[in-house]
This record gives sequence, structure tokens and C-alpha cells, in this order.
Amino acid sequence: MSELERLGDRAPVLVGVGTAHRDGPAADDPEPVDLMVEAATAALGDADPTAAGLGVLRSAIGVVAVPQGTWSHPDPGRLLADRLGLGRARTVLVEVGVPQCTPIRVAVERIRRGELDAALVVGGEAKATRQRLERSGRAAAEVEQPGAEPDERWRPEGELMAEPEIAAGLWDPVAQYACIENALRAAEGRTVDEHLDEVAALWARCNEVAQHNPRAAFREPRDAAWLRVAGEGNRPLAFPYAKWHSTQWGVDQAGALLLCSVGTARAAGVPPERWVVPRVVLESSASVSLSRRTELHRWPAMRVLADAAAHHLGRPLDRVEHVELYSCFPSAVRVQQRELGLPLDGTPTVTGGMAFAGGPFNNFTYQATAEVVRAVRDEPGTLGMVTTVSGLLTKPGLTVWSTDPGEGEPVVADLAGEATAATATKEVCGDAEGPARVATYTVTYDGSAPACAFVVAELDDGRRWVGTSDDRDLLARGVGDGPELVGAPVVLRGATCTLG
Repeated sequence: MSELERLGDRAPVLVGVGTAHRDGPAADDPEPVDLMVEAATAALGDADPTAAGLGVLRSAIGVVAVPQGTWSHPDPGRLLADRLGLGRARTVLVEVGVPQCTPIRVAVERIRRGELDAALVVGGEAKATRQRLERSGRAAAEVEQPGAEPDERWRPEGELMAEPEIAAGLWDPVAQYACIENALRAAEGRTVDEHLDEVAALWARCNEVAQHNPRAAFREPRDAAWLRVAGEGNRPLAFPYAKWHSTQWGVDQAGALLLCSVGTARAAGVPPERWVVPRVVLESSASVSLSRRTELHRWPAMRVLADAAAHHLGRPLDRVEHVELYSCFPSAVRVQQRELGLPLDGTPTVTGGMAFAGGPFNNFTYQATAEVVRAVRDEPGTLGMVTTVSGLLTKPGLTVWSTDPGEGEPVVADLAGEATAATATKEVCGDAEGPARVATYTVTYDGSAPACAFVVAELDDGRRWVGTSDDRDLLARGVGDGPELVGAPVVLRGATCTLG
């Protein structure tokens, strides 16, 4: 008898993964729900149940959880349940700001407690189709659900952005992640040229993976020289980032995960070789906005999860064989590499990352998990890790999967208290007068010309200030023309600043 077959009936296992995607213009003009149904159907088939067992799985699914997307369906889970024949399933709509890891954690916990026999977690987007239709003057169709409400609606807790960030207009993810990137460069003593080289090399390695991933949306080769700086086809966004440093939302993609109890898997005749055990399912729902964090280049909450995961697994995370780090922007990957103890010259993706594999809004984690699960099934006994970013490096998630159940129960928890205790903070303001020093910044553009800077500065009294600047000398230094801007003196005048 294998180790898997010794698991108790209430042990949670992932038995099916499914993905759906369209390359280029899709003749069927799919709606997001169409792709989600396709992915969910694939997940049911991936479990490889007996002929009668498929009915057992369908009847066992008690929850269909869907993270909110760019679409407007009030209860997409019900549309899925109806089309898949899951009549008894309750539906959950997971609002933006709740980590994509949360539906997995909750499903695992409910299965272990005997409150649930099986759950389907599904997300999807058809934004590429919608954009194509809009460019041709047509509107993308959506199934209407008048008066519909999900059985459960999960809302985020805590502050996503500090009020001074919002007042300054520092709400665009690319600008916030660029601020983190520039803070990391300064903290590690890199020159701007060294920094650009490091980012480009990492992203080129991710692109190489995407080139060999048949499910990646953007497989065109992109070398480090092309990725290093903005240029034709790679417009500047927020220094040091250009278009192809950013997650690409314009995709038609969906992913689905089917989790159930071992007892249900046995009753459905799902072969043990399809079972994958969630060895670690950790997250932190605590939210500390970027400007409040004392160390702008760090993510202590992810370090808390990493330490707990490594302790439970009995090995450092750099010995996990298959890794997919959430990769909305390079700083997200680079900060995670450091907090998780992964090699900085590594390639922490099996998909190619969100810039090249595609980053469907609010559900990439499920496509990533599907790829990692395929990898651990192909190499039984290995470990596969997937991380999640919610907000602006605020709420982390970390899962580890294997065909080997290991010793003891999986570790499943929300470590919000531990993450809060580990995260030093500062008071933040958006209106101040007098001298300060740049803590971090980014420069945004009008076309290809530097136009405005977002600046986070340290005040002599220990507070932080968040504001903007259109000082031409500050902008020039911010894009690498002159000495490092981080640490430079500035003069604050209300909500704006100039070089001191």
C-alpha cells in the first residue's frame, strides 16, 4: 500500500486541475464563464474517475468558489454550477483584495473538518476577446443574472493603500511596484545600470520558459537587451518598468482546481496517482500598505510564511523542485526570492510568468497551480510551491503540493498575527513642509518623456511623506541621469517636492 493510500478519509487532496485558453482571435468569442466551464470540465476529467465516479464527484461538490474578475456577473459560481450539473453546490464570490490562496485554504479546512466533501475553485477572463470586440465597435456579451446573489460573499479586510498614497494618486500597481523596485536597488547598493541588467536577466529567463510552454499567451522570444529598457514595442510605464515588465491582463484564460476528501476520491474511483496533497497552505490576511512599512524593499509577511513552510517541510525552500512565484512585476519576484531564500540567479517559474504566460486578472494562481501539479505528478515525490500576492505586496499566500503526503497533517493557517508582529511600521502623511530625504520613488511618462514622479520621503521626525514632483532635475535623476535619487535631500511643499 502506498503512503497516499494510507491517508484517512477526511484528508484533503487535489484530484483534478484544468485550464482553458485561446491563442489569438477566438472564432467563438468566448465569455469568461465559457472558459471557466471549459477549465472546470477539464479538471473533472483530469481526476480520471470511473464512469460512475464522475457522478459521485459532481454530487459531492458542495462549493464553487470564483474570485471576482473584470466581468460583472453577480454570481458566476451559479452559472458554473448550473452548466456543470452541480445542483447542490453553494456559490462563493471572492472579492478583489481577498488572496487567491484563500479559497484553497478554506476548502482544505472545511474538507478536513468534515463540513465539505469536495470543492471547485475556478477563475477566468476573456479580456482579449473583449478588447478585440471593442476595437471593432462591438460590445462583449455577458450572460445576465438579474437579482442574483452568491450564497457567500467574501470581502477583504484591512487597508490596501494608505490615504496619503491615494491622495497623491499612487494607486496604480505599476507605480507602487516600481517604487519597491527602486527601494530594493538602493538597499542593495546597485547602480542603475546594474539594476537594469539584473531585472532584464531575470525576465529573459522567464521568457525562455514561456517559449516552451504551449499554454503561454506570449511566446515570442524577448532577450535581455530588448527587455532592459523601454523602446519600440516596449513603451515606458513607471521607471524602471516598461510594458513587458508588467503582467499582461489581455488574455483569454481560465483555471480550475478540484479538491476533495480522500474518502470521496476513493468513492469516485479516482486513481491514487491523480491525488496531490496540499502539504502547506499558508497566508496572511493582515494588510499593511507600502508607505507604512519601515523597510520599503522588504516583505516580512512573506518571510513569516516561508519560515513556517520550511519548518513544516523540514527543508529550506530552495530545495523545492518546482516553483511558481507570483510575478505581476519584477519586484514582486525579486523581493520574494529574498524572503523565501531562493537563489537570485534562478528562474522561479514553470509557466513563464505573468508577463509572458499571461496574467488573467485575479486568478493566475489557479493556472500556476495547475502547471505545478502537472510537474509533481510527472516527478512523484517532488515538491511544488506556488505563491500568491494580494494587493501591493500586502497579503501573501504560499502553497506546497506533492504526491508524497509527508509526515503528519498539512499545515494550514492564516498567520495574520505573526505577520503583523514582524512588520515594522511608520506614521504616514501627505502634507508637510521643509527638508526630507527620498526613501523611494518612481517616474511616470507622457509618451516617452518623463513627466511626473511619485516620491516617498523620510521626515526628520520619523514620519513618512507621500507626494509628487514635477521638478525637472528630480525627474532626470530618477531615470538614471545623475547620482542615485534614493537618499537625496528634497524640500517638501505641501503635497509636492523639489530637489534640495
